[in-house]
Amino acid sequence: MKSWNDRLNTPGINGVKPSPRTMADVVEGQPMLVPTARQVDDFIRSIPEGVEMDVRALRTALAIEHGAQVTCPVAIGYHLRTVAEAANEDLERGMTLSDVAPFWRVLDAKTPTTPKLSFDAAFVAAQRKREGLKP
Repeated sequence: MKSWNDRLNTPGINGVKPSPRTMADVVEGQPMLVPTARQVDDFIRSIPEGVEMDVRALRTALAIEHGAQVTCPVAIGYHLRTVAEAANEDLERGMTLSDVAPFWRVLDAKTPTTPKLSFDAAFVAAQRKREGLKP
């Protein structure tokens, strides 16, 4: 079975393409970014310490950065978990917090991805508190 870091670094088919259907806040035909996990990881790493960004804002910012109107909500859900789990693997291997993607700046107690994580959501809350972010 692939590790989360393997999944994070697997080249994916990404790019901007017309949305195949209307879903969430995406309208059929809109230019939609389908990002790779690595693109999501890189973007999260660019969020400064002490700054939070909800998933909708992340999707909007990624879309703009890549010349699209929207970002695929399904891909973001998968990739947020991949980024968080890969960071957790790295921490378990002895890397420091400053060396991993600060996924806690996007995930919080209310984000649907948080309860799906293989590690305790208390870690997310503790990192958010450390940076002065709301739980």
